[in-house]
Amino acid sequence: MNKFTSILAGAALAVSAAVSAWAEDQPTMGIVVKIGGVPWFNAMELGINEKAAELGVDARMIGPTSTDPALQVRAIEDLIAQGVDIIGVVPNDEAALEPVLEKARAAGIKVIAHEGPGLENVDWDFELASAKGFGETHAELLAQKMGGEGQYAVFVGSLTVPLHNAWADYAIAYIKKNYPKMELIGDRYGVAESVDDSRKTALDLMAANPGLKGFLAFGSQGPIGAGRAIQERRMVGKVHVLGPFSPGQGRSLVKDGAIAGGFMWNPAEAGRVFVTIGRMMADGTAITDGMEIPGLGVVHPDEANHDIITDNLIPINAETVDELADLGL
Repeated sequence: MNKFTSILAGAALAVSAAVSAWAEDQPTMGIVVKIGGVPWFNAMELGINEKAAELGVDARMIGPTSTDPALQVRAIEDLIAQGVDIIGVVPNDEAALEPVLEKARAAGIKVIAHEGPGLENVDWDFELASAKGFGETHAELLAQKMGGEGQYAVFVGSLTVPLHNAWADYAIAYIKKNYPKMELIGDRYGVAESVDDSRKTALDLMAANPGLKGFLAFGSQGPIGAGRAIQERRMVGKVHVLGPFSPGQGRSLVKDGAIAGGFMWNPAEAGRVFVTIGRMMADGTAITDGMEIPGLGVVHPDEANHDIITDNLIPINAETVDELADLGL
């Protein structure tokens, strides 16, 4: 993963630089992600650039310097002013983005979202995992690792990230129904887009709750931070960390046992899908039931809610982490 970090060290570019010099003879597309400079979105940028070159789309990723929703709003406002053809977004706060996305569509700009199934002012939102399947699959693995009993805590990217909280809702409900001897500590903690915040919160929770046996961390930095906390407290094998994360970033923690495993979709593939759908919309190609879209497979779009939801989960564990990391994930 180090080579991707070095190649994409500028992922958190200023918006003005990212949207300058658009090609005149290609559809233009700006994709605003949650935060720049982290491995997950570095990999997504690789997928965007790869597919953009293949399909003849002038596509750029804009990664804000923090997860403050206002920064995403500002980036989208700038893209509207630039007059791009398509805007893509991975939202930090759906409600905060609705007005600016409505403005974009009123200006004739097509809008595509990922990890935003509740957004209304979009042409399409696509998902590589259903919220229910993603949450429940992680919940079952955590329950297995914990032996079906004990205290656990849940991390999310923030309390305003709808998809992370939907995963948490499904996971918590699944555990409550199927593993009544497992006890949730608190409700959930919005720290999982920060390694430092996740680590500190995990350390504090372990200190305050001696019976804590598991962390379910939704947000790519959550398992990394919690895993490091487990190592520091020498609780590997006693406290189990589960969740989606970048295999390259978490490889050593998985091999040490500090991260017990998780599931993910391929963020590079999500980047490619962004551009594929963007090209389809620029060409006026309708997305219909039963059609096959590269990266998604055969789709069954929910036209009323503008959602295209598929399940393309990949397990991350000691057997798969090297292969996934070597792919640049």
